[in-house]
Amino acid sequence: MKIDKVETFLVRWGDVSRPAEAGFGAATAVVAVHADGLVGLGEASPMQGGVASLAVIARDMAPALIGGDPLDHAVMLDRLLHKLIKLGPDGIVTGAYAALDIALWDLKGKALRQPIHKLLGGAWRTRIPFYASIGGNAARDVDGVVRTVEARLKAEQPSAIKIRWDGTRSEVDRDIKGDIAKARAVRELVGDDFPLAFDANNRYSIGAAIRVGRALEELGFIWFEEPVEYYHVKAMGEVAQRLDITVSAGEQSYTLQSVAALIDSGVRMVQPDIVKMGGVTGLMQCAALCHAHGVEFVPHQTQPAIGNAANLHVLSTVMHATKPAELADGWSRSADTFVNAPRPDGGCMVVPDGPGLGLVVDAAMLARRRVDVTG
Repeated sequence: MKIDKVETFLVRWGDVSRPAEAGFGAATAVVAVHADGLVGLGEASPMQGGVASLAVIARDMAPALIGGDPLDHAVMLDRLLHKLIKLGPDGIVTGAYAALDIALWDLKGKALRQPIHKLLGGAWRTRIPFYASIGGNAARDVDGVVRTVEARLKAEQPSAIKIRWDGTRSEVDRDIKGDIAKARAVRELVGDDFPLAFDANNRYSIGAAIRVGRALEELGFIWFEEPVEYYHVKAMGEVAQRLDITVSAGEQSYTLQSVAALIDSGVRMVQPDIVKMGGVTGLMQCAALCHAHGVEFVPHQTQPAIGNAANLHVLSTVMHATKPAELADGWSRSADTFVNAPRPDGGCMVVPDGPGLGLVVDAAMLARRRVDVTG
């Protein structure tokens, strides 16, 4: 096999009648790798619309891939990563690397007529329980949070729920009492036994994080996500070691080494994201690292189709999975671009069983939503 073309484009969400420029901040960042009549699809980190990662692929990576054998993809991508290492390794370059890795796994699966999970060694399960990841709660009052959670419960019937704060990270410790009140109201809504998680989105100081964490322990929440700024690894570890509730972090880790640093600090549940940290290959490496250290591996995942499908393939192969997969709000955005994008089904999502990622593209819808990105 030989790669003969690499395309980079956005798949816009929402109303496609709006001008293309309006979709730059609300789109999926896609790379398509062509070889021998087959096409592998990958997805880059959506940060700032994903445009920067796609531009790096188009200008700096795609030319080096042309003529290469997709089955040599680890060698090709490692060469590209180290060629561009001074632009990273965290962030734009790693997001580009992840997108290409997913695309090359998809291409490999299509060439061999096998789903990715078969190429990774086989699936322990093909139905993956999911949790509804519900954001925007910093801006809601207690009643608004309860109404939002109740609506997601009815619409999706998740196996668990995570309430996220989002909001600006410059407002540390803004409303500790109010945050605890919202957590308590959600617990009262769902009952004592329903699994709940709390994502602070980096909004607390160490002291405030410990105070909120103690309240979450009393309320029976099962994990406390990114209580302090993610780049303060020592602080994250201190909170993790001083609380009984599981403290998690890692969605903003872009390398295996940064995940290892979190584990060394004392974090016992890590959440790397497949479109940020090495794609399928990177996530499998993280799973092995976590298993070696007895740490829970629970990937972060907020993308609607390509990233979601790739994440499910990896999770299906992990024997020691402990928590549900993430399904973020707005999961249906641009899902109509794919005939069979994974959707909620009785508290689970079903791992696609077609070759590669197993996604089938609606060519007409893709043409309507597509915006090309060049270097």
